[in-house]
Amino acid sequence: MFTGIIENTGIISDISTHGTNKTFWIQSTLSSELKVDQSVSHNGVCLTVEAIKENSYQVTAILETLQKTNLNHWVLGSEINLERCMLMNGRLDGHIVQGHVDCAATCISVIEKDGSWEYQFHFDKQFAHLVIEKGSVSINGISLTCFGVTDNTFKVAIIPYTYLHTNIKHIKAESLVNIEFDLIGKYVSRMAQLK
Repeated sequence: MFTGIIENTGIISDISTHGTNKTFWIQSTLSSELKVDQSVSHNGVCLTVEAIKENSYQVTAILETLQKTNLNHWVLGSEINLERCMLMNGRLDGHIVQGHVDCAATCISVIEKDGSWEYQFHFDKQFAHLVIEKGSVSINGISLTCFGVTDNTFKVAIIPYTYLHTNIKHIKAESLVNIEFDLIGKYVSRMAQLK
């Protein structure tokens, strides 16, 4: 479980394919603090650390993950948002993020707002019931607040700190991002369906 507050970024240093799986080596200053079998959020996708060497570590994505996320678009040199799992004795600064991506969404536009940035994203309409005005959403693992919500689009505002310390600065029109909708909203929606 994560909070959507990005700790650091990493760089994809190697990619290999094994059957339908893809294995990634990621260079990061966090590498020396990780342990094998630890869960880490990568652009909002929970992946397990399999091996560590020097300043890099290895993770593998299976077919299900590759089909639902933007991991197939990662290339050598891609910058990835990283967050280690939440400590239960600390503050929850973002919102509850599982690292279980619901879908990929496409960036429609990026507008610079004289000190901040406004991004608009298009997502599959089947998820419309999970997006609300001023609700939480995870984009590439970043905890953000939605506004300007329609049946298949929403906007988020990005402050300078988030812009500088995550890979959101690389997102432009037509970029594909990982989306995880709010967990509490999912449970409320499910309970309403069963009544």
